[in-house]
Amino acid sequence: MARAVEELLATLDLERLENNLFRGRSPNVGWQRVFGGQVIGQALVAAVRTVEGRQAHSLHAYFLLPGDPKAPIVYEVDPIRDGKSFATRRVVAIQHGRAIFSMSASFQVREDGLDHEAPMPDVPPPEDLPGEDEMRARIMPMMDPAARAYFERERPIELRPVELERYIPREPGAEPLPARFHVWIRTTGRLPDEQSIHDCALAYASDMTLLDSSLIPHGRSVFQRDMQAASLDHALWLHRPFRADEWLLYAQESPSASGARGFSRGSIFTRDGRLVASVAQEGLVRVRTTQG
Repeated sequence: MARAVEELLATLDLERLENNLFRGRSPNVGWQRVFGGQVIGQALVAAVRTVEGRQAHSLHAYFLLPGDPKAPIVYEVDPIRDGKSFATRRVVAIQHGRAIFSMSASFQVREDGLDHEAPMPDVPPPEDLPGEDEMRARIMPMMDPAARAYFERERPIELRPVELERYIPREPGAEPLPARFHVWIRTTGRLPDEQSIHDCALAYASDMTLLDSSLIPHGRSVFQRDMQAASLDHALWLHRPFRADEWLLYAQESPSASGARGFSRGSIFTRDGRLVASVAQEGLVRVRTTQG
């Protein structure tokens, strides 16, 4: 198993302090704040560990304060309801005595029912796209230092973007790119077979690149120094079983950006075209101004 995936599983393996109280830690990757996907994934792990006989099907979360990567995060789970088919949990993440994140999650007993799904976009398969080494060689020399440092780091999630031009600086006055982005994702190593682990790994990955899609038409990136970007809320719906260690297509679009906020949504497909998850997120995308 890849070292980064081992670290991801260790990050998601929370310490139980009490029946509904858990503690998580952040990996030492040098970030100034905790990655939002980490908090989503850990919060879902905390909720999962208080539910039996049901699988997560949706979560809705708000980011309240930046997380401190040097301090542990305590997750308090409120078991709101356990019904015959559904269970509901509320999770609050706490650091330094303050809530930094809150989430509601719903779980359902697996059952059969009506079935339809949106078609997967027609994009090249991951094997036809540049791998990590080729991406580094082709794109990283053109990236700003912050973006380069991110892509140089060993990560638990492998990315194979379809629209590589997204990462190439554009000339002033160039025609704007559409607010769409497609990227194949998977963990860089094999995961255990338990479905809830794959759910939590996807929750972690679902925060990656989504907010940035709202900046594509403006030729900007969250890595630029004059951009202040942060996830404000996040919603994830899990439709069908899947494996997060197999290729998934994350199709993203941003219908709107206004008021220093960008709104993005995503659809996640298996490579054989099954829609397994949907995502929506609004985030802060503020252009910093220099005061004279």
